[in-house]
Amino acid sequence: MSSPESSQTGAQQKKPKHKLLKISLIFFLILFTFLIAINRDKLDVGWFRTLGYPGVFLMAALGSSTVLLPIPHLAFTFTMGAVLNPWLTGLSAGTGDALGEITGYMAGYAVEDIAGHSALYAKLERWMRRNGDLTIFVLSLFPVPFFDLAAMAGGIVGYPLWRFMLATWVGKTIKGVIAAWMGACGIPWFTDLINTG
Repeated sequence: MSSPESSQTGAQQKKPKHKLLKISLIFFLILFTFLIAINRDKLDVGWFRTLGYPGVFLMAALGSSTVLLPIPHLAFTFTMGAVLNPWLTGLSAGTGDALGEITGYMAGYAVEDIAGHSALYAKLERWMRRNGDLTIFVLSLFPVPFFDLAAMAGGIVGYPLWRFMLATWVGKTIKGVIAAWMGACGIPWFTDLINTG
């Protein structure tokens, strides 16, 4: 049977590793966002287009993985919906979009210690515990940059990653399918309108 002193020592040994992981995550996220920001104009949309469904997936994953620096990947999903199968285009976009949001969740996890001392944290934790799945799902349906904040909130309060990913994936996939179908129906209609005008 372990003594209270030995369990306390074990907890103290885990704490530096835990802190090192969080510092590493913060450094990685800052570097990643910086690299995307300076290379944003060099992203060749044509190259993503030639990849088909994997290109839609990659564009969505890249677009949502830059915390608070969105890349307009929904417009790409819209245009690709007119070229590819809209259902599969939306599924590819939704899956990539959801996976990209892990960076927001990681950012929240990394700053959890800082946020844990604020009154906002207590309110956020209560809200996420009561309405987390619904909040994440609803926010993921809309093309708004606020979802990064919801992802960070999930990481801050230690919301289960699998539940966060599931709610995000369902909402982002619905959004992707709608955007792809709008492109599939809207672009040909607009082209016909121009040609007959």
